[in-house]
Amino acid sequence: MIIDDEEAMRALIKTFLISEGYSVIEASNGMDALERINIVAPDLIVADVMMPYMDGFTFAEELKKNHHIPLIFLSAKGEEWDKIQGLKLGGDDYIVKPFHQGELLARIESVLRRVRQSGILSNRITVGPLVLDASGYKVMIKNQPLSLTLKEFEILSMLARNKGTVFTREQLLESVWGLNYIGTGRTVDTHIKTLRLKLKDHAYLIQTAWGVGYKFEV
Repeated sequence: MIIDDEEAMRALIKTFLISEGYSVIEASNGMDALERINIVAPDLIVADVMMPYMDGFTFAEELKKNHHIPLIFLSAKGEEWDKIQGLKLGGDDYIVKPFHQGELLARIESVLRRVRQSGILSNRITVGPLVLDASGYKVMIKNQPLSLTLKEFEILSMLARNKGTVFTREQLLESVWGLNYIGTGRTVDTHIKTLRLKLKDHAYLIQTAWGVGYKFEV
């Protein structure tokens, strides 16, 4: 989905992405986009920041209340604060106008690849006592539901789907938060800590590889 109040910009991006094999739907503002998303949920959204009726940041806040759709911000505002704000609101990437079409395509493919690697686009799997249902972002442990944030779900999904593989903090940061995320390995450590607290008696499923990172073991 492309959300931009400039029709010429939407047409330019749409034509290019269709030529690359993508199906594209459009919206001229955030309010219009939210209505359309409830009918046809896209795999990824490219949203302008400065739009009438509902700007991109407000749209992101409303989107994340009910949907977990990857989001790339597109904006002429290239200040560092704007980028940080966009990423804090759940954006997976932030591209500054003007941009090269090839860069947009590369960013889109990078986000989709990262999402697939984390398991978000895969279906239900069972790993030991854990059941992950990506279609509804649900986690069951010994038939009991587990309430997780989106980032916690992505971390757990990535670890569980790659059982026995050690991931460094940097790998988890890149896969779950993206290349442009401004943060450190402490962010990963904090999320791992809360995950273990929620797993309770099954906290042992997430093991620490000292000096390296984390892995999932049954």
